[in-house]
Order: sequence, then structure tokens, then C-alpha cells
Amino acid sequence: MNTANKNKPLLITIATSHYCEKVRWALDSLGIDYVEENHAPPFHRQYTSRYGGTSVPVLVINDKAFTDSQDILHYLDTIASDQQLYPQDPELRQQVETLEALFDDKLGVATRNWVYYYAIQQPWSILAAWNRGTSLIEKVKCAIAFPVATKIIKQKYNLTVEGKEAAVQDIREVFDIVNQKVNLGQKYLLGDRFSATDITFAALASLVLRPEHHPFYDSRLAKLPTEMVALVEELRATPAGELVMRMYREHRQ
Repeated sequence: MNTANKNKPLLITIATSHYCEKVRWALDSLGIDYVEENHAPPFHRQYTSRYGGTSVPVLVINDKAFTDSQDILHYLDTIASDQQLYPQDPELRQQVETLEALFDDKLGVATRNWVYYYAIQQPWSILAAWNRGTSLIEKVKCAIAFPVATKIIKQKYNLTVEGKEAAVQDIREVFDIVNQKVNLGQKYLLGDRFSATDITFAALASLVLRPEHHPFYDSRLAKLPTEMVALVEELRATPAGELVMRMYREHRQ
């Protein structure tokens, strides 16, 4: 890291990770300048482990290290000056945090598994995604380790037909919850302001919806398998899907 950047917060990521997009979006929304350091699996652990983390994102800021996206957003909210990610009202804040945890624990896992199920059938597309923004030496190492890494993720994430169907069910269940809230005519998920709930849902759903203005995902569907396109178009047409597309359009450019 050069001298100009050494005092800036450090965000360790896998560039295309939707959990990293959640934190990246929060930092951008709050106007916090930072340095992003991209790594490819499994080599990211070499860097996250320095700060007690096993996965990404990891944020190093003000001599502190945070290894969970919700903890990161909580901390960022305490140092934000002009804008905040969580409501001041305790009851509304609790609702925001409950939904955020649901999205992290259920939606984020399901969207990741669903995408990997199809991507593993074209494994070199995964390699290209993993290597976004990484160093040349890491790209070479990743290519060498890639055959073993893909076998591991196939087992770890249960990338079977049954696993894919379970992921789709979880995605639809979360979208149904959000549909009910958005159908009430709210501009945002909770309250009358853009908050951590909107960021979390939009970022974690973006892996399926592929909205315009996403920093990495291509919104064009022509190269996707027909089965993937069908679910993307179905979910984009829901109130929850429309919310995500609008959040990216209005808050992520």
C-alpha cells in the first residue's frame, strides 16, 4: 500500500462477492474513502487471517478489524457524520437488524449457491470472476489451484440439483417477505429513509437480479442458461425485484 493510502480504511474482498458489495456500498453511501484489496479464493484467507477473519469482507479501520458484514455496518454507523445506516428509533432499528440478519443468513447463502450451481458447469467463468482485480502472481496461483478449489466448493455448497432447488425455495421465501412489505406502498423496506436493510437486501439479491449500475455484474442476460434467465426475469418483475433495481438506479450510480 502506498503512502497516500496507508491511513485509509482497508477493505479486503473477493471482488465479485455480494457480501463485499454490501460493505462497499455502505462505505460509498457514507462517503468514506477506503482502499479495496481484492484476492481470489482460497488465497484471500492468507490476508483475512491476519485480522482474525476466515472469509471476506474484512474491514480494517481506526486500528480495528471487523470480519462480519453486519458488524462492519454497525461500526460505520457510529462514525458516520451526515448520514446513518440505522434508524434512531430503537424499535425500528431492531426491525432493520432482524431483516438484515435474515438476508445475510438466508438470502445471501441461497443466491450464492444458486449461482455457483450453474457457474460450476462453466468453471472458467468462475476463475475469471475470482481473479477480478487480483495481482498477476495470484492469478497464476489461482489457475493452478483451481481444479481442486472447484471440487471443494461443489461439496461445501452442495451444488446438486437438490441443493439448487433448495436455494431457489429460500430465495423465493425471502422475496415473498419483502414483497409483502413493499406492497404496502413504502419507498424503502423500513421507515422513510434508505438504510442498512435496503443495502443488504439489494446487494445480496443482486447476484440473482444482476441490476444495472452494479460495479461487477453484467445486467445482460443473453449469455446465461435459459433456466437462470427464467428465474431472473420472474424475480425482477416482483415488487421486491423492482425495489432492488430502483435502489441500484437511485443509490448506487
